Amino acid sequence: MTGWVIFGVLVAVVLIYVADRVVKARVQARRLRRMSERLAAAAARSEEQQAQRAATAEASAALTSVMPAINHRPPVNLPGQVPGEEAPPQ
Repeated sequence: MTGWVIFGVLVAVVLIYVADRVVKARVQARRLRRMSERLAAAAARSEEQQAQRAATAEASAALTSVMPAINHRPPVNLPGQVPGEEAPPQ
């Protein structure tokens, strides 16, 4: 009789341990699945932003090809001014 009680306790301990491992595995699988979904969503957003940046760059290039002076800077020195000299008062 005592042997059966010890055997029953051992079986119960093993079953509880197995149940605990199964629950932990399911929680881990759920966590990994959610993380994978978030990563896929972030990748999709990143691709969308990259496409938008490419479209913006293309539109900017098209604009500057029509109006090339948009990228030109004003001269550093005014005509008739010696470099390093201050601009004449106006």
